[in-house]
Amino acid sequence: MPIFDSKAPPNKNQALLVSVMEFYHGVPLAPRRGVKKDTKRLHKILSRLGFQVTIHNDLTAEEIRHVFKTASLEMGGTCFVGVLSSHGEEGLVFGADGNAVRLAEIFSWFGGPGTSETTKLFFVQACRGKELDGGVELQADSVSVSEEDSFSPCFSIPIDSAVMFATAPGYGAFLHPMGSVFLQTLCDLLEEEGGRSLEVTQLMTRLNYRVAHNFEAKGRELGGKKEMPCFITRLTRQVFPFADRLKEPLPL
Repeated sequence: MPIFDSKAPPNKNQALLVSVMEFYHGVPLAPRRGVKKDTKRLHKILSRLGFQVTIHNDLTAEEIRHVFKTASLEMGGTCFVGVLSSHGEEGLVFGADGNAVRLAEIFSWFGGPGTSETTKLFFVQACRGKELDGGVELQADSVSVSEEDSFSPCFSIPIDSAVMFATAPGYGAFLHPMGSVFLQTLCDLLEEEGGRSLEVTQLMTRLNYRVAHNFEAKGRELGGKKEMPCFITRLTRQVFPFADRLKEPLPL
């Protein structure tokens, strides 16, 4: 069940935050410490920016499909933000039951005629492979799957959408007990007037820069490893989804 699920007014921007921290007994996937930090901070910031935020934790693969498909049918406002955080591989994320969800399937639901007036933004915190970028002990959000399950979701991204991944294809994404570097850096930018006022592709480019240049893993095994987010856009217009929407002051 969602933590927050009051239906948004037709003209209100919406955000859907789906995170998996704990997996079912017997599923060979490690708990993802730090997920709650990401979710709590994103909820606070997006709510203050005028979004109706719904949170779902530890859903099965089928439940993840259901909440995103439902969101695609109930969108309102000018912008939808979807955040998906779990273990993953290229083109896939995993539910709490260990079953895979194809990102291509999720994205495809947001291409219908009822979504054409809404900008769709997706942020995916999950590994896309096992490689580590050589460019605190950290956890990687990766797991191995068969090649046939790991096709690229890029072709299913609908018009007037952008998808930002925590890492490049084939590489791992890092998660710290205090949160993921990718989503925490996104929150940093949205708390800054000069960040949230940016056109969305400029915001994503600045997010790329900060993670790539400011983050370096520590620890005996992962010390010196880097993370490089990337994004794909099919936007046909400039959009400023977070600008001039602040409902109350954000902390400095």
